[in-house]
Amino acid sequence: MSAADHHAHPNPHADGHHDDHEGNHGSLRDYLIGFILSAVLTAIPFWLVMSGAIADKQATALVIVAFAVVQIVVHMIYFLHMNTKSENGWTVMALIFTIIIVGIALSGSLWVMYHLNHNMMPMMSHDMGQVP
Repeated sequence: MSAADHHAHPNPHADGHHDDHEGNHGSLRDYLIGFILSAVLTAIPFWLVMSGAIADKQATALVIVAFAVVQIVVHMIYFLHMNTKSENGWTVMALIFTIIIVGIALSGSLWVMYHLNHNMMPMMSHDMGQVP
């Protein structure tokens, strides 16, 4: 092959080979929808905390966590373009694997910390003056 043949197709997609696994990169409309949803999903929990609309702090925390989970999904769909069609579904498989690994690590850490606290703390019935 001559040097001219190597430079005949400066565009790698000009020879008819397209990478269908790249997925859709979204439109301006999709980005605006994602931005508006993200702003709303940030503003509502901020308002809930600042106004004290929910008196119970645990209920407020649960509502904030729910909004956070929804916002993660919005970011994955509108900004990371994750769906079952992109890269033949491997991005979703990687996400599921990551969630499983994080869940195992988090639950294992909480389990270890609970049992360390339960097994290592001194008994309250003992006099603390006798502990060296």
